[in-house]
Amino acid sequence: MKKFYLLSICLLPLFAAAQKNIDLDRFNFSVQYRSLPAMKIDSTYRTYSVLVSGTNLMQPFLKQLSPENTVLLEGWKKLQANGHLSIKINLEDLIPESVSVKERSEVTKDRAGVATTKIYYHEEVRYSFAANASITDYKGAHIMDLNLASRNNKYTYSSPEFALRPLAEGYFMINAAKLTNDLYSNCVNNAMHYLSQNITDNFGFREISSRDIMWIIDSRKDPEYAAHRQAFQQLSDIFFSMNANSSIDKIRGQLQPVINYFESLKTKYTGSGKHDRKIRYASYFNLAVLYYYLDEPQLMQKEAQGLILNDYDTRDGKNLEATAIWLKNLFQTTNISSRHFAIDTNSFKGPYEKDAVTAK
Repeated sequence: MKKFYLLSICLLPLFAAAQKNIDLDRFNFSVQYRSLPAMKIDSTYRTYSVLVSGTNLMQPFLKQLSPENTVLLEGWKKLQANGHLSIKINLEDLIPESVSVKERSEVTKDRAGVATTKIYYHEEVRYSFAANASITDYKGAHIMDLNLASRNNKYTYSSPEFALRPLAEGYFMINAAKLTNDLYSNCVNNAMHYLSQNITDNFGFREISSRDIMWIIDSRKDPEYAAHRQAFQQLSDIFFSMNANSSIDKIRGQLQPVINYFESLKTKYTGSGKHDRKIRYASYFNLAVLYYYLDEPQLMQKEAQGLILNDYDTRDGKNLEATAIWLKNLFQTTNISSRHFAIDTNSFKGPYEKDAVTAK
């Protein structure tokens, strides 16, 4: 009995250490918010117009496309003409630069193992395309130029395969009109998509649906296991109700119990061991991410700095701190302090329309 007692005393520290092990797992949540413009311009500008010009050679193909209709600046109103921003697009020729016939061999064997080689031929056309856009405001001030497609980028078209070389050799020439139309359409559509992405990044207000992570305790024996998961579930449900078009003032209040819980863990687990540092790490990390989506970069930066001082995966702390500084600067640049607000593009009027409305 005495030996057993002594053995228990010896094993007790090891058992306690085992109990202190803790696993954190990534838990995903969904959230929606609105992007803010990366480029600073007059905040009253909220309408735009698009003018497209092309070459005489491509004019028959251009008439079928109407690319100006596909240019989208999110959060702004498009006018037929005389918008606050004027986007002038110049589309150049699609130019075939080289034509060659390529071959492919295919070896098959019959049941007797006799190999037969078949040769297939297709025509390859190397071509280029160029396009650019110039953006000015209605007063004539130059805003920016964009290179939408460059001659330095070469594209390749491959024809269907044929068993006879002569059939491949003349494929592009015989079908030149249709193929040129298809290739030109693809190039123009890609250029307009790139343009829409770029101007929305610089001037627009895109609705963004995103998924992110928090670190949640995944050790069932840990005393915080159930509470940690419950806090995350509550947070996840509240974030899921957020949208880009509605204020989040009420949501801040709804999340306060979750904030209080993660805050309490910092002072409840103050030890220098790995268990306590990992719990504090999760608290600092989760609060920093939470404040990011609550549009509170200063509080986010504070949590990120705490994460760095906690000395467990300081790289995450530095990355979160950089993100907080970026968001703070974005709010200062745009003079907007939230990424959650409604936009009614129908209320926007151009600079020459009566009762022009001041944008948000």
